[in-house]
Amino acid sequence: MSSGHTSGSAGSLSAAPVELTIPAPAGGLTIGTTELHLVDTSRPDPWKPDRPRELMATVTYPADRHDGPRASWLTDGMAAALGDRPDGLAGLGIPPGAVDWTSARRHARTGAPANAEDGPYPVVVFSPGFSMPKEFASALTDDLASRGYAVVSLSHTYEASAVEFPGGRIEQAPTREVNPGTMKTAIDARVADSRFVLDRLPLLACDTERHVLPQGLGRSLDMSRVGMFGHSYGGFTAAETMYRDDRVSAGINLDGVLASSFGFPEGTPYVPGEAVKHGLDRPFLLMGSELTDPVTGDVDRHSHTDPYDRSWAEFWTNHRGWKRDLLLRGSAHLGYSDLQAVVPQLSSLIEPARTRELIGTIDPRRSVAAQRDYVGAFFDLHLRGRDRRLFEHESPHRPEVRFTD
Repeated sequence: MSSGHTSGSAGSLSAAPVELTIPAPAGGLTIGTTELHLVDTSRPDPWKPDRPRELMATVTYPADRHDGPRASWLTDGMAAALGDRPDGLAGLGIPPGAVDWTSARRHARTGAPANAEDGPYPVVVFSPGFSMPKEFASALTDDLASRGYAVVSLSHTYEASAVEFPGGRIEQAPTREVNPGTMKTAIDARVADSRFVLDRLPLLACDTERHVLPQGLGRSLDMSRVGMFGHSYGGFTAAETMYRDDRVSAGINLDGVLASSFGFPEGTPYVPGEAVKHGLDRPFLLMGSELTDPVTGDVDRHSHTDPYDRSWAEFWTNHRGWKRDLLLRGSAHLGYSDLQAVVPQLSSLIEPARTRELIGTIDPRRSVAAQRDYVGAFFDLHLRGRDRRLFEHESPHRPEVRFTD
């Protein structure tokens, strides 16, 4: 990882922009990646009903060989769009020009032929947090692909801060009041997006733009073994999609409240998801973080036993399938995104208190490794029948992961 550069003092030469890296996957398989442009002509866009729903998805998969360049983490267009938004890179408070956001490269090769001979591979759909783009989960999704999964990452158009379409066209979320009605529209759109993508995956030969997709990709997807996971509102999306669609056999929620009414003023009606009210009958994993009150120093631990989140407690009671509730000690909410790997590289530009707020106090490398281990082990167990025995009890090799019974 880059160690970063301190800003030059007045009158000195400006420091070169910090360059970034994304941690290499641990699974060992060569991986490829491609972008899908999909249009649902049967559904008007919920945010812009004068047009059909239009989506971008990234598919990352085991590749046959190291063909093609490594994919960008952020393209020039995405970096520029996110750099202008408080819900994007601008929210980090870093001076313009201090970081080369386009310097990071994923470890997936653009357009590499799929390794269809060793497939087909279980399919796992990923949904990001509210307003977040799919690109911010590359460290997790690329790692899962390197373990033998075809991972489909979605950006939810006009809710995500920015989405890049073919030709460099960028669509950004308009400024809107965030209230329970907005959040209900968002979760309904997300579930419909996820189900539409599951409909389209078996038909893959080319995308909406008639671009030919990587060789062997279509036949490398095993649609009889489908999982889903997400961060924050994406975790809620995974649970609600499972409730509505039994094609999804197993799901993970990374630190997401399972309701469309969280974080609003006291007295706002509580609106839990259908998965909370009725439970699910298939395997589901909760992984939470810690939230420290900056005034009192009190710590809320996101688990089904802490009153911090009523929806987790109710979901836990009503859930009828396999379940676990894991707490990543010392973590913070955004540590379940690529910020866990990126923010430590910006230590000269972000105040320590802000770093703790974003990603917690956990060792960043151990946090990334723990997330990858447990996400991979969960899908190995429930989509492949391979038990790595990580869920029987707490592991001395992962002391930062606490089981909540």
